[in-house]
Amino acid sequence: MKKPEKKRKKVKKKIKIVIAPDSFKGSISAPDAAEAIAEGLVSVLGDRLLTVKKPIADGGEGTLDALVPADGRISLDVTGPDGDPVRAEYGIAGGTAVIEMARASGLTLSSVRRAAQATTYGTGELIADALDRGIRHIMLTAGGSATNDGGCGMFAALGAVFRDSAGDAFIPTGGTLSRIASIDLSGLRAGFGETDFTIAADIKNPLLGPEGATYVYGRQKGATDKELDMMELGMSSYAAIVEKICGRHVSEVPGSGAAGGIGIPLIAFAGAVVSRGIDTVLKTAGFDGALKGADAVITGEGKLDLQSLFGKAVSGVASAAAKAKVPVDVICGCLGAEREELRSLGLREILALSDFAPDARSSIEDAGRWLKEAAAEYARKLYL
Repeated sequence: MKKPEKKRKKVKKKIKIVIAPDSFKGSISAPDAAEAIAEGLVSVLGDRLLTVKKPIADGGEGTLDALVPADGRISLDVTGPDGDPVRAEYGIAGGTAVIEMARASGLTLSSVRRAAQATTYGTGELIADALDRGIRHIMLTAGGSATNDGGCGMFAALGAVFRDSAGDAFIPTGGTLSRIASIDLSGLRAGFGETDFTIAADIKNPLLGPEGATYVYGRQKGATDKELDMMELGMSSYAAIVEKICGRHVSEVPGSGAAGGIGIPLIAFAGAVVSRGIDTVLKTAGFDGALKGADAVITGEGKLDLQSLFGKAVSGVASAAAKAKVPVDVICGCLGAEREELRSLGLREILALSDFAPDARSSIEDAGRWLKEAAAEYARKLYL
């Protein structure tokens, strides 16, 4: 007599959610936000849940924190924007050095804002250290700079020699670019020519002109009107020399004006590509791979408005998820537009901490708590 077959227990498929928030500026970092959201989801869904945490950034300040944990970073003393020593970090993620130029040459490091005198030399020292370690893929974030030197300081730290008309070597700053008569590339750091550079920039400004690095951003870095005109003339002269050597109109490349033109030497002499910041971050983070088999993506930032959906971190996440046909949900600090208006742009569920916290101050100062609350409510609403 045939024994009755035992009924196999149905194994419930785990719910896979990719958690990819930006930082809530002035409140909570992207990694901490991702952790809080994960804890809120687990409190409701328990072992039914599989989370993949991919904190993100738009390619500016906070990119290093988003992509590289503390134990994957390298710290060293470098030259700050004012010429004084500063302690700066960079990180290594999946064989790529993540160098946030603001860590070495940022506006927050400058005691007195002097765009004409500020240098990117320290950023070059970080790159040089990565090259010496054998790293041949480098992501440079171009944002938050105190500088307007066209990347000359950085390039000098990598071995380029700038000479004036008398043949004397010097390290140009934004105010001395017009002194450059020649650039000697014979002593460039070993590995420079074999390295793939990506410049993450969230702006498309060219190097020169009314929409260029100097006139658009120079004043906020401390430049006077007189200095702006002087630096623009110097930048134009410098660009002409670079373009004569490399044979390309690098000053016209969209984004070449980011961070005071820091990317010019890399674009001209290393074939660097300027990419939208969030796209570069997602690629470095392996975001497309994380989306495979996902049931949803949760992203977010401090304030969600229509600008969030055009060129910022949330828009990059939403775009990548849409290509993979994964629904996109948002947990943000507060809303700057109507929910229905935001949903019409491709978002499914939208929760704001302002709906949970008693007041704005609490949502900012205790964001971790309210992110957990919002995530728990999200899980109950969509998966119970």
